[in-house]
Amino acid sequence: MAGPAHREGEPRSLFEREHWPASTEGRRYRWYRVVFHHDSPAERNFDLLLIVAILASVLVVVLDSVPGIKARWHLPLYVAEWVFTVLFASEYAVRLWVVRNPWRYARSFYGVIDLLAILPTLLSLLFPASTSLAVIRALRLLRIFRVLKLVEYSSEAGMLMQALWRSRRKILVFLATVLTVVVVFGALMYLVEGPANGFTSIPTAMYWAVVTMATVGFGDIAPHTALGRFIASVLILIGYSIIAAPTGIYTAELARSLQPRRLRARCPQCGLPEHEADAWYCRKCGHALPSSE
Repeated sequence: MAGPAHREGEPRSLFEREHWPASTEGRRYRWYRVVFHHDSPAERNFDLLLIVAILASVLVVVLDSVPGIKARWHLPLYVAEWVFTVLFASEYAVRLWVVRNPWRYARSFYGVIDLLAILPTLLSLLFPASTSLAVIRALRLLRIFRVLKLVEYSSEAGMLMQALWRSRRKILVFLATVLTVVVVFGALMYLVEGPANGFTSIPTAMYWAVVTMATVGFGDIAPHTALGRFIASVLILIGYSIIAAPTGIYTAELARSLQPRRLRARCPQCGLPEHEADAWYCRKCGHALPSSE
């Protein structure tokens, strides 16, 4: 039977229950609706304008990093960056004002992202190079999932994250093995090639081993002796043989997540656990299984 219909002025989600204003009247509540809801045309227009502003601000930062454009248009781009920063700071202040618990919102995922959107430009007053970090505000585009009502896709993302978390121990063992190979081959190449051929230290040789295993090398460091080239060939073959290991581990865990859920109840006859969710009889002894309801 369907539950009671939602009434206007009542929180509908966990976020709203935590941040819903104490009163559903007045200017504060109206701004809360505009900032956090996406139902009326005004609320959707606010979100769409915010997304356009985010895209434009990221474009400004990207263009300002191009030497030719920066030499000619640096001042307008600099002014535009500060305009966007003031705009996002004002919006962040409004979000803190309209919610019931500003500190809780500031510590939430979206609250941290909103703060990071304005910090790089402010820090640029002390550290000019930090302006480039303003592109982190592109993470605010994650709100588009809420605007376009795509939140239901988060369950699929959660499934991917759960599979990655369950395979963490196997992946850590794999990374430890790769690190061991990198150290051994780095030290070996440092011994064989030496500083005369670019392998000035074991860390430098380890860097060469990493890029050789992961790709085919960058060409900035290369072996010159016949023995060194033989060792490099062996390392490349090792890299190709183990590069698919984490993919297989993750795929196996993901396939397990996609399988039908198993019953926790044991077979009352032989005690065999974990039968398929739609199984009626034990796969070992054939005895009837208890109902899952």
